[in-house]
Amino acid sequence: MSPFRNQRAAALPARLSRSVLLVGASDPSTFPAALASEADSVIFDIEDGLPEEQKAEGRSAVVEAINEGAGAWVRINDITSDHWREDLEALAEAKNLRGLMLAKTEHPDHITRTAMMMPAGTPVIALIESAVGLVNANDIARAPGVFRLAFGVGDFRRDTGASDDPMALAYARSVLVVASRVGLLPGPIDGPSVGAHGDDLAEACRITQSMGMTGKLTLDPNQTDGINVGLAPSEQEIAWARELIEKFETGATGSMDGSYLPRLARARKVSDLAKTYGLWNR
Repeated sequence: MSPFRNQRAAALPARLSRSVLLVGASDPSTFPAALASEADSVIFDIEDGLPEEQKAEGRSAVVEAINEGAGAWVRINDITSDHWREDLEALAEAKNLRGLMLAKTEHPDHITRTAMMMPAGTPVIALIESAVGLVNANDIARAPGVFRLAFGVGDFRRDTGASDDPMALAYARSVLVVASRVGLLPGPIDGPSVGAHGDDLAEACRITQSMGMTGKLTLDPNQTDGINVGLAPSEQEIAWARELIEKFETGATGSMDGSYLPRLARARKVSDLAKTYGLWNR
């Protein structure tokens, strides 16, 4: 397997990942295309992406790929699973592991215990997939070892009976956004929009961004470009930020009211993101 990784994506800090591609480990032949895709982060999935009878084989394939140079994250089985410890023992020595995503995170000690089983500093994304996890989101966001929160929409809907209507999921998304802020984490990662492309994907990203979430899971490499565009500053935002910053730097600010400094701070944030994503000088 070629360990080639999209260099633009590899250089992007994981805290700023917009598109987060989950790749099932049952078919390692899909790994090279995923790594070469425009996904900001790639996560090899040895939980739901791996049938029970293939757990050992798939886990070994993921460890081999990472040791060969595939810079990827791994979604491991939840802490109540018999596979959790085996996953961690296999990955603890992996050479190029970027971090873990812990399935079905419900309590802060799930993160802490997972982090303690890995080399110091291994980041762990807490995947919140249940009502219990959502209620404990503030504590999970402050748990030692946690790197970012993510929303497991499908399992959350099964657990709560909620529909996929944005209004039905607005509270859960808001909780994760607030918890991320409380825990001083990057913005949370939204769940996937399976089968959405074009305008449908753009609308899904608009909802994600409007809620304050800054990343989005996907199972489809063909969605990564759309997600990257949808969750980056728009051309209009960049033009507004550039104009405001230029006026500030030249002293042409005119009269200022109480909203000026917050708007300037927002413009600088847009500028920083646009530069990171390679959009500022287009």
